[in-house]
Amino acid sequence: MTKTVVSNPDATPENAKAAAPAVAAAAAKSAKTWEYETTSSLGTVEIGRKLAELLPPPRLMILRGDLGAGKTTLVKGIATALGAAEADEVTSPTFTLVHEYSGTFDGKPMKLLHLDLYRLESERQLESLGLDEMQTPDALILIEWGEKFKSIKKRADGEIVITSAGGDSRKIVVTLN
Repeated sequence: MTKTVVSNPDATPENAKAAAPAVAAAAAKSAKTWEYETTSSLGTVEIGRKLAELLPPPRLMILRGDLGAGKTTLVKGIATALGAAEADEVTSPTFTLVHEYSGTFDGKPMKLLHLDLYRLESERQLESLGLDEMQTPDALILIEWGEKFKSIKKRADGEIVITSAGGDSRKIVVTLN
C-alpha cells in the first residue's frame, strides 16, 4: 500500500520538468514538498518510479535516512523508471562510492549517478571524487549521506528523507528547492 500527500497543490511532475532551468532562481522563493507512505520495499520501489518524473536533470539530491531506511531501494525505482537499470541491478555504492547508470528522461539521454558517502569523513576526501565533473547538464545525482558535507548541502537542489514508521512502513518526504 502506498499513500501520497502533496503539500503544494501546484507541485506536479509537469511543473517540475518545466521549472528545471529556473530551479536555482526559484529555490529562494519556495520549496515544493511531496510526502509518500509505503508499507513494503516493493512500495518504496514504486514510489521511486513516481519520483523519477520530478527529477529532471540537471539535479543533485541528498538522500537522507538511517542505515537500512530504504535509500537504495528508492533508487532502484528511480533507475527503473529512467530505463537506466533493472531494480535488481541497482546496489548500494557503499564500497565503490559511485555507481553510474545511463538512461533517458523525456526521450533524452541522461546519466544517473548514485553516491554513498557514508565512509567519507572530510571535505578533502569528497573533493577526490570529482563531484564537479559529475555535475553535467544531463546528470541526476542522488547522494546518500550528503548531509554530512557542507559543500553538498550548499549545491543540493533538494532532498529526499526516508524515515521508518515501524516495521516495513516508511515515510518519504521529497523537497525540491
